[in-house]
Parts: sequence; structure tokens; C-alpha cells
Amino acid sequence: MDIDLKKFTALQKNSKRSFFQQKKLMQQVMMGKTVLCSECKQPLKLVTSRESTAEQDQPTGITCEKSCTTIVLDFV
Repeated sequence: MDIDLKKFTALQKNSKRSFFQQKKLMQQVMMGKTVLCSECKQPLKLVTSRESTAEQDQPTGITCEKSCTTIVLDFV
């Protein structure tokens, strides 16, 4: 089985770019800035464990109203 190094390098670059975009998005939401969901254009909100106990089906993290964007975070 041969690995195409060009494709592998492209995959690494895309993964790295995606990671840093998601990290930036999380930082902005946690700082209280308004960040819109790329799908439904609704504001993303931070859901903490205290808020999620009222709504058991919603995990802690960052989500929009329609849940088309959901980033699950573990709070320690």
C-alpha cells in the first residue's frame, strides 16, 4: 500500500487549518463576542454544565439554536 505524500500533506494542512479556525471560534464565543453559525446564521452560545442540567439533551459546549453547529467541551 503506497501513500500519496502530496495528498497526505494536503490533509495535514487542512486539518491544521480547521483546528485553528475552530480554536479561534471557541475563543471568540468564550470572550462574549457574537459569532454566527455558518449554516443558519444564528448566534453561537456557550452552554455550561449548570445550564445543561435544565436541558438534559443539550451537551456542554458551544451551539446554535438549531444545533447545526455543536462543539462539545469538557469543563473541568
